[in-house]
Amino acid sequence: MAEKVVKIKDEAGVHARPAAKLSHLAASFDNKIELTYQNRTIDLKSIMGIMSLGIPQHAEITLHVQGDDAEEVLAKLMEGMASLELV
Repeated sequence: MAEKVVKIKDEAGVHARPAAKLSHLAASFDNKIELTYQNRTIDLKSIMGIMSLGIPQHAEITLHVQGDDAEEVLAKLMEGMASLELV
């Protein structure tokens, strides 16, 4: 298992467009990928789950990835979040 705590920098927080792109990216992996914010954990492959958290700017979230290649998948998720200017 790999996990990383990240801080959201986008002024709008995690809104619809990046949530959709993030869930689509997560769905491209077979791994179990979860996001935790304020003691609530959701499946990162679910756009509705992401949106239900209402993650604002400056929020700290934790990404959890399970599987044999968890570190690689986490690195790709971080690249994706950086390209969306979330982190």
